[in-house]
Amino acid sequence: MTIYSVTDPEFKSYGRILSGLDTKELTEAMKTIALPAAGTNYQAGIDKLEALPIYAQLQNNVYGGMPVQVGMCWGRNTKLNCLEYHRDSEINIGTDDFILLLALRSQIRDGKLDTSLVKAFRVPAGTAVEVFATTLHYAPCHTDAQKGFRVAIVLPKGTNTDKPAIQVKDPEDRLLFACNKWLLAHKDAPEAGQGAYIGLTGENIDIA
Repeated sequence: MTIYSVTDPEFKSYGRILSGLDTKELTEAMKTIALPAAGTNYQAGIDKLEALPIYAQLQNNVYGGMPVQVGMCWGRNTKLNCLEYHRDSEINIGTDDFILLLALRSQIRDGKLDTSLVKAFRVPAGTAVEVFATTLHYAPCHTDAQKGFRVAIVLPKGTNTDKPAIQVKDPEDRLLFACNKWLLAHKDAPEAGQGAYIGLTGENIDIA
């Protein structure tokens, strides 16, 4: 598949590059966290990242004073597997170049999304990108298997923690997988075996 850059016009519907953030101290701190032996890890909030000066700028400038969490997704990945969305934007910052596989919520039809609509975007190391709330996204993909990826994930506090207990009142409720996390899984994804809603049709994209 074509891999665009977040600097290309094609990215404008999915997100934007944030200016004015000095990400060097953050990415250096992220590099001290070892990669998993296989697959990926995710932690919603990491103390050593939230203790950095950039935390206040992310909370106050980027999120307008909302309580936020600075966590990380890291490891090695080349597959789509799922797409998720939140009720707000997500900020991503990587120690190395990484790739995001993205689609739009508006492309969901009757609770399903065809993976042929997914586009790939390369994010340069240290670049802060905002992924809009209207954008479907999931785990980053590495560009170098030796380096893997380490990507800071900034979201409103509590996101991706335990799913609230709800009764299904609206069709969208079937997609709720965690706090502030609505998920569409491919039938071949590990999440499908964990009870995630099967909402992706077509190929489970593998950029490898």
